[in-house]
Amino acid sequence: MAHPSLFIDALQYNNWSEEVFKQINDGGLSALHVTICYHEDFQEMVKNVIDWNRRFESFSDLIFHGKSASDVLKAQNEGRTAIFFGFQNCSPIEDDIGLVEICHQLGVRFMQLTYNNQSLLGTGCYEENDPGITRMGKQVIKEMNRVGLVVDMSHSSEISTLEAIEISERPIAITHANPTFWHPALRNKPNKVLKALGESGSMLGFSVYAHHLKDGTNCSLESFCNMVADTAEIMGVNNIGIGTDLCQNQPDSVVEWMRNGTWTNERDFGEGSASFAGFPDQPKWFRDNRDFLNIATGLKSAGFNSNDIDSIMGKNWLNFFEASFEPL
Repeated sequence: MAHPSLFIDALQYNNWSEEVFKQINDGGLSALHVTICYHEDFQEMVKNVIDWNRRFESFSDLIFHGKSASDVLKAQNEGRTAIFFGFQNCSPIEDDIGLVEICHQLGVRFMQLTYNNQSLLGTGCYEENDPGITRMGKQVIKEMNRVGLVVDMSHSSEISTLEAIEISERPIAITHANPTFWHPALRNKPNKVLKALGESGSMLGFSVYAHHLKDGTNCSLESFCNMVADTAEIMGVNNIGIGTDLCQNQPDSVVEWMRNGTWTNERDFGEGSASFAGFPDQPKWFRDNRDFLNIATGLKSAGFNSNDIDSIMGKNWLNFFEASFEPL
């Protein structure tokens, strides 16, 4: 059944199953950006695409591979969900700029330049020194702009992010993070970055991952939606959306793999700690995709009008997809 509202979530990494796809459908999501890479090289990433192709075949009544903004409207009309691929790291392009276009041809539409650490392209948010975008990074951003692959700076440092906004000829995205004025997590973004995003027509997707929330798992919906309102004052209501960073039904071994990949012999706890190493519990108002409507309801209580709610819940991302995914 087609959903009256347009709901788009700009980041999830769930343990994918028919149950999860049904919940996404029940939640009324017309589009979903899913992570298909954390640390994989090109060949390993291709295996993940094969896995997704099987899912598209097995659950074709619920999902299909989204590649363009028009696929979002198609999904909405058909009561299905368009799944958009993205990388949380630049590892699949290895050290070969030619793979940027190949990844776009495989249907990838987002690529983070870094995942917490320094990469060949830029600096991650966990590095002590922040030299910004590298020589290769400047070239790759140019190529990403050309082919229609979105520059995602969710896990990047402040200087890298500001430089990426400056270098990129197209608006960029931070698909899943919150402002530091509300909760000072390393992964959240300072006002300087929020302003630069707004001024460049770029997007911020608000995260409901507990490590990004004020009061963590106990964060209230009211606090979250008031934060959205305060952010809208800084960067404009047309440059914000939702990017929940939902990691549903994943074992704790997955978050350990996200943080450690193959880069360290020691155990890195990332946003967690030795005493709190696993996935945090979701806040009670967003357990899974069926709770998506709760955010819209909370935004109404925070004083947003229905047009602004529609924009934040999906239309802003749709406009961004329209401007971002096609080659120049």
